Amino acid sequence: MDLNGVTFMAITSRLTELDDASMSAAQREVLAEILSGPRGNLDGPFLAWIHSPELASHAQRLGAFCRYATGLELRLSELAILTTAVWWKSQAEWQIHAPIAEQAGLAPEVITALREEREPAFEQDDERLVYRVTRALYAERRVDDALYGEAVAMFGETVMVELVGVLGYYALVAMTLNVFAVRRGDDIPLPFEEPSRS
Repeated sequence: MDLNGVTFMAITSRLTELDDASMSAAQREVLAEILSGPRGNLDGPFLAWIHSPELASHAQRLGAFCRYATGLELRLSELAILTTAVWWKSQAEWQIHAPIAEQAGLAPEVITALREEREPAFEQDDERLVYRVTRALYAERRVDDALYGEAVAMFGETVMVELVGVLGYYALVAMTLNVFAVRRGDDIPLPFEEPSRS
């Protein structure tokens, strides 16, 4: 894909492909904003969001904070993102973030267990707690008082608020990637079995 003179990796989706001729001024503006930020590319959900430039603009700022500026160590935010990807069976979200998680220090055995939907044998207490909070929120739609107290004692209230923000943002990412069938390329194996489409 080539937009505004910039070539992007092979990403496919069910959306109409944009090109220089078809982009609006608002789309060009948000593309420049995305490319000049810490992300530097139109990967993942931005391929879809740029079809709604105002949504893309707001989402990219929230995403930049959730990915790069919270009080969570990168290893922990990537654990939350991978747990989200598994919950939503989001192929591209997993493909993008599994290598980042490993580079950030999340053990390969933990990553494999997550993908296989097994509870990992965590060696780090903070990882175990992020996983428990994430799973509780997705499965029960709540975090009970005892678990909440443990998490606040370990991370503090600000980071707990930010963790919930990370989960909410990456759930939006996962839903976007799933609805619009965003893929990083046909040569990359899918981490999850894909349901048949009718």
